[in-house]
Amino acid sequence: MEFKQLQYFVMVVQQSSFSEAAKKLHLSQPSLSKAIKNLEAEIGFRLLERTTKHIRLTESGQVIYERALQILNETDILQQEIKEVKWTGSGIVQVGMIESVKNWIPAVLHAYQKEFPSMRVKLIEVLSREDVERALRQYSVHACLTNQYIDAPDIHSIPLYNEQLAVIMHPDHRLAGQESITLADLEDETFIVTSVGLQTRQDIFTAFAEEGVPMTIRYEVERFETIVELVRANIGVSIIPRNYFSDRPDPSIVIKTTNSKTLTRTVYITYLKNRYMSPAIEVLIRRLKTPFITPSQRTEREERDE
Repeated sequence: MEFKQLQYFVMVVQQSSFSEAAKKLHLSQPSLSKAIKNLEAEIGFRLLERTTKHIRLTESGQVIYERALQILNETDILQQEIKEVKWTGSGIVQVGMIESVKNWIPAVLHAYQKEFPSMRVKLIEVLSREDVERALRQYSVHACLTNQYIDAPDIHSIPLYNEQLAVIMHPDHRLAGQESITLADLEDETFIVTSVGLQTRQDIFTAFAEEGVPMTIRYEVERFETIVELVRANIGVSIIPRNYFSDRPDPSIVIKTTNSKTLTRTVYITYLKNRYMSPAIEVLIRRLKTPFITPSQRTEREERDE
């Protein structure tokens, strides 16, 4: 039994006419009649009662017709699912990220959700260089937004933008009222820094080393969120990406920039060069390559370019 024989049979029943069914199927009527007779011969009983004016299903034909409808419907569903799988893959895209992208990535995801409402996006915090490489190579993520430059033959590391590292302190801090500060002003301060292995920590150490300013490190934590809470408690000062903070004023934190040209870091998007990704996932990666820029960030860039 061929699949197309079931299609022919269902069409004849639905049209109640061989001639009308033949037109719908773009077949000659004799070819259609022969196909139905061959189907009946193959299954061993008549499916249709034919008269000069009417075509009716036999009792056995009714059973076959109902089952044929189910098969054809399931086939249509399967074909649609094949198209969807080809476009969306498993329907899940996993993105590794660092904390400072939290202020612009929602805008990208909001637009993406409108275009691909059935896609699920899983955001995973991935921080160290080793974790980024492991997550990519073990297929834990499709792409990673990171401040780690991965110099590896199997991984793309594409720079997205540079972000400034800012000094944060409690409003009661002795430097809170100064219009501008230097790294030398921070020489005797109690510092809260990120853990060993994180690139931001190394960027800060490099900046202080270049200016010959020693640091007094008393606290090491993994997340910027924890650093901010410790600063709010007036435990010490810290340096984290300016983009971590929203544009809304926060009276519990004072944010200061310095004259250091080294206190910046680059944010990259990284992904495997030879990994197959569905078109829907490629669209998200393409959008992440052009990160959302807030009005204040756009103004800052325009001022730097002038």
